[in-house]
Amino acid sequence: MHTELRRPPAPRTASACPPTEGQGAPGQPPEGHVLAVGTPGPRRERLTRTLEATGYAVTHAAPGEVGRSVEQTPPDAIVALDGPGVEQSVAVVREIRTAPQGQVLPLVMVTADREPTGVARLLRSGADDCLPEAADPVELSARIAAKLHRVPVPVERLALDPRTGLYSAPHFRAELDRELRRPGSRPGRRDGVLAVVGVAEADVLEERFGARVRREVAERLAGVAERLGNGSDRLGWDEEGRLLVLMPGVDEETARRALAEFATTVAGTRFVVADENVRLTPAVGWLPLADADGHAVGRAGDAVAEALRHRDLRPVRYEPWMRGTSSRRRARKVVRPFLLALSPLLALLIGVGVPFALYEQAYAVLGWDVASAVYWVVVAGLVLSAALILLECLFSLDAPTRPATPAQPYPPASAVIAAYLPNEAATIVDTVESFLRLDYPGDLEIVLAYNTPHPLPVEDTLRQIARRDRRFVLLPVPGSTSKAQNINAAVTRVRGEFVGIFDADHHPATDAFRHAWDWLSHGYDVVQGHCVIRNGDSSWVARQVAAEFEAIYAVSHPGRTRLYGFGIFGGSNGFWRTDLLARIRMHGSMLTEDIDSTLRALAEGARIATDRTLISRELAPTRLRPLWNQRSRWAQGWLQVSLRHLRRALRSSSFTHRQKAGLAVLLGWREVQPWLSLQILPILLHSTVRAGGADRIDWATPACLLALAFTLSAGLVQTAFAGRLALPELRRRRGWFWRYALVSTVFYTHFKNMVARESHLKELLGDRRWRVTPRTAAKAVGQE
Repeated sequence: MHTELRRPPAPRTASACPPTEGQGAPGQPPEGHVLAVGTPGPRRERLTRTLEATGYAVTHAAPGEVGRSVEQTPPDAIVALDGPGVEQSVAVVREIRTAPQGQVLPLVMVTADREPTGVARLLRSGADDCLPEAADPVELSARIAAKLHRVPVPVERLALDPRTGLYSAPHFRAELDRELRRPGSRPGRRDGVLAVVGVAEADVLEERFGARVRREVAERLAGVAERLGNGSDRLGWDEEGRLLVLMPGVDEETARRALAEFATTVAGTRFVVADENVRLTPAVGWLPLADADGHAVGRAGDAVAEALRHRDLRPVRYEPWMRGTSSRRRARKVVRPFLLALSPLLALLIGVGVPFALYEQAYAVLGWDVASAVYWVVVAGLVLSAALILLECLFSLDAPTRPATPAQPYPPASAVIAAYLPNEAATIVDTVESFLRLDYPGDLEIVLAYNTPHPLPVEDTLRQIARRDRRFVLLPVPGSTSKAQNINAAVTRVRGEFVGIFDADHHPATDAFRHAWDWLSHGYDVVQGHCVIRNGDSSWVARQVAAEFEAIYAVSHPGRTRLYGFGIFGGSNGFWRTDLLARIRMHGSMLTEDIDSTLRALAEGARIATDRTLISRELAPTRLRPLWNQRSRWAQGWLQVSLRHLRRALRSSSFTHRQKAGLAVLLGWREVQPWLSLQILPILLHSTVRAGGADRIDWATPACLLALAFTLSAGLVQTAFAGRLALPELRRRRGWFWRYALVSTVFYTHFKNMVARESHLKELLGDRRWRVTPRTAAKAVGQE
């Protein structure tokens, strides 16, 4: 496919050369249609008379009106008068070249000043020719005719596209080769980076608009890269329409940050492509020039293929395992199965055995009673945890209420349901039908973004629903392995100004989108709703989770939002402004991609609200093992977020001191507390050894008893608040909350601490497998 720099002229019956006397022959059609661009006045009138005298039909446009004139009456060529200065003249050229039709038309500049530097500026800016105003009319006519009748030259055969400044693929590779052979560069010692940028939507756009759209997309990307880059960067495009970027003389970290900024900027920009407003998802693959050779562009392209799988805007550095395939996945770190099987014993060894040995050795060798000091640290820690829970309860009573009316009219909105279809086959149709019953005054589309390893019969049913109701859109995401990838694929396709994110087992309340806009229209960027369990009657585990969800969504989330000054996106039943979600995306490498997205959004200054009256009903695990897997993933995901964001957040100027205190609790203290609470065991063992038996320890120490009573009371108070603030349908189930309080005190709190400690060991051992969570005891299951 050749993308032509010039379009061929329309066939004419007249001679290609103008009449020798400078006049059009009587009775003959005009030589062509020329648009004369210039400020109305004597200069433009003289130019018009000259063009008409040499046989051209002329229309006019003033600076600032070129785009409309070209669209309404496309000319064969443009002749423009220069402005009062070089900058104004360059602005005229850029205006013409910005118009879609003006990008391919011959452009001749007529100047009052023949200064060489000014002429060079105009030619570099996109003019095809430049001649003085005093030139002979015959010369002007001949120059126009020469450009109209010249055989178009494919851009691929030019070193640089004179309009965009992009290198063609062969010439870009030649530039790369020159950089690699530059004097003073040695293999392994070169500074610089080569990047290739693909676009996830390229195939869809090509299917709709034709192959030329790839070139147009590359030009849009190049415009962003040129604006953000520096003068030494070199840009090109390859045969597949991907942008090529050569960044010499920069270190890897600087280049990675620059490429990440480029990707975020592109994702947050709406581009006009083929006369349509579209979002683009850049996929950036790169490698350092120190590792580059003759296959460097191909290897960076392999990294692009990996970036396209995730669509999370993160630049991907080429690694040898990516070579030669776009579907091969990175090999997981090998974890010895017996280490995972023994992780509970390993946790006891680390959390109990090692501290006990240290206490014994410190007392026997140095005479230090370290255990006594640690004991009071543990007591203080448990009291602090209980106090924070009680504060959350109190602050939840004063949580901000939803605005009574929207501040703006209801805009188009989108719902995205992320699904792994084999796991959702039994429930997905009911879920889709529940979404189609939503009551929203504006346009609402429901997008099912799903992946499946093989075709399923339920897909036929879903296609029938899509044909029946045009609001429902099926979006298969081939190659996806996570909820994050499904959401990333959907965010560029949705039409809504805001988007609600849901798991495949959610049934939102009919008024959910209306109430979400009440928040978003008043300046909020994200609003997290209240997730309610709808299968609590199915098992004692589901009832336990139903009460726990009220403690989380009715008490903790609203209380923390009020206490710390920020809300948290909980992964489902959350509503985002689409522009923000397009920039933030979801990172599939994170087991709790929702919390990771929260931190990145907050760092950008986003406002996140929590609304316990914004209801969506979901399914809970019905057995203990699936519950363990679910909570293990949550705990390990929180740890990943803490490791990635805590230090950076505490140093950032984006957060207030109050918010940093909240982040220290949520990301720091929550990781310490499960291990700190375990320290009571080695301390008691050490005290028993020192006292000569457990019967010789004074168990009735008043301070200890008070601390124990206060710690236990926090859970009871939180359960009481949850029962009081729960939905009426759950508030009537008082027995559920009483049982939850009892089970939590005796068993469930320790269960969650055990899960947290094991998840830390799994992260240390590199086990980051996603285990699907069954929702009910029946065949219908859901994916977290």
